[in-house]
Amino acid sequence: MASNRFNTGPGPSQRQLRVGELIRRTLSDVLLRGDVHDPDLNRHSITVGEVRTSPDLKVATAYVLPLGGHDAEEALAALRRNTRELRHLVAKDMSLKYAPNLRFVLDETFDRMDDTRRIFADERVRRDVEGDEDFEAGPNDDRQP
Repeated sequence: MASNRFNTGPGPSQRQLRVGELIRRTLSDVLLRGDVHDPDLNRHSITVGEVRTSPDLKVATAYVLPLGGHDAEEALAALRRNTRELRHLVAKDMSLKYAPNLRFVLDETFDRMDDTRRIFADERVRRDVEGDEDFEAGPNDDRQP
């Protein structure tokens, strides 16, 4: 198998990023239009935050979250039940040679952002981040703290 001589880093290649974004947009459109014939899935408004693809583009992992985060497990179960139909609908709208297998995972990014905001709102952390003005002098500054 040929190696990719341009992607030497640990992150995804440019092609993986482009294909992941294309799948994300297409999957979002399919879910928004309600093309899937499952009333359990169509009653949820699902946000597709990110899609990561494997290096060979055979597997796409979609990070999803229902609007407001309510009934997340139920929405995830409905997505997993309809994976074959979703894969078919996504492949029909894309111009890839092979349709990737879709996997669905709950997106926890919003929870982590809330935790980060809560940490930065803490008085001790704000004091550390803002710092003491007396100690912000540069290395050549003559002032003494």
